[in-house]
Amino acid sequence: MPTSSRRVAIAGYGTAGQACAILLARDGWSVDVFEQAPATGPVGAGFLLQPVGLQVLWEMGLLDAALAHGRRIDRLYGDTPRGRAVMDMRYGGLDARLFGLGMQRGALFAMLDHAWPGRETIRLGHRIIAVSVDGRHVRDEQGREHGPYDLVIAADGSASRLRAVVGKARLDAPYPWGALWCLLDEGDWPHVNELRQRYRAARRMIGMLPVGTRPDDPVPRVSFFWSLRADRFGRWQDEGIATWRNEVVALWPEVAPHVGTIGDCAQLARARYRDVVLRDWHRGRLVLVGDAAHAMSPQLGQGVNMALLDALALRDALRTHGHIEAALAAYQHERRRHVRIYQFWSRWLTPLFQSERDVLAGLRDLAFAPMGRLPGSRGQMLHVLSGTRLGAFGRLRLPPAFLAELGKCASLG
Repeated sequence: MPTSSRRVAIAGYGTAGQACAILLARDGWSVDVFEQAPATGPVGAGFLLQPVGLQVLWEMGLLDAALAHGRRIDRLYGDTPRGRAVMDMRYGGLDARLFGLGMQRGALFAMLDHAWPGRETIRLGHRIIAVSVDGRHVRDEQGREHGPYDLVIAADGSASRLRAVVGKARLDAPYPWGALWCLLDEGDWPHVNELRQRYRAARRMIGMLPVGTRPDDPVPRVSFFWSLRADRFGRWQDEGIATWRNEVVALWPEVAPHVGTIGDCAQLARARYRDVVLRDWHRGRLVLVGDAAHAMSPQLGQGVNMALLDALALRDALRTHGHIEAALAAYQHERRRHVRIYQFWSRWLTPLFQSERDVLAGLRDLAFAPMGRLPGSRGQMLHVLSGTRLGAFGRLRLPPAFLAELGKCASLG
């Protein structure tokens, strides 16, 4: 397509929308972003960037900025209140150069926002709900029409309104379990390079993930989360913060000094999740990215990573193919091959960690750690963790130049 005709509308300014705006603007596209919120900003506390997500930031020239604020994570460890190890995985078991990066949502948002020169033109308070039959115009909730566009990208999250325009989903259902989240001061937390979790059966899961700093806040933080059935949020609030805090400390005394700073239920954000599997990710000139295309449980911690990979794959497909429809078909083919295995494992692993199925949790406690020590099984689990699993047994290969760059970061704290 001639550069002069390339005009794209992006619905949503989360990670997927931000990355698409940056990458396509750099390729000469004229980008219009529509955001339903009255102001832009991050949603959520912290997350774990896997090597595949770091690779995308490296491709975008943003790896150094991420490393400047994130906290290197080398190990994921989870145990029971009695000290029985359930999970113990180290990136070094796959490649000594690999690691994860704990980051605050605010840090990633600010970094991506700063990288897109058009951020001042975002149309706030515009929720896009419809696309014209020819795919060239979009309509917002107030009935305003915008366009014409050559491409429309739906990056409007797990509750996407534009998903239905593409077609009927194979699966679109909320998970019964959600989570409470907040950021706490890192303070003297001893496990600064590890994601630590504590489980009581599958009914309780607590996590502490070091996530570093933000550009506007130099204090290192830890992202704390507590698993909870979504239909019990109200009961949890009614019982009061003191009752809940006592339960947390009873399960994990080590976190007492940190959760002691939580004095009100309002300090904890509530998160709900969906499981979405689509027949198609595009229709005409409309394409879905991020959670709009493949929302899943956060059990494998891949949401942000998949959103970044979607944006890069879409950019590459548009570069390679001369027609929009061919580019979108190529994008869907590439990304669905990768995402499918994560949707599968996320769906089947979630009941092992977030459910009331005590028998399954008991089997998990007995078998999960020993399986992770078996040579063949350990490699498979580490590929899933790092985001490099492709299909049942394939591998998503990371560029040698990127691995060499990570190798230089061995001393990152």
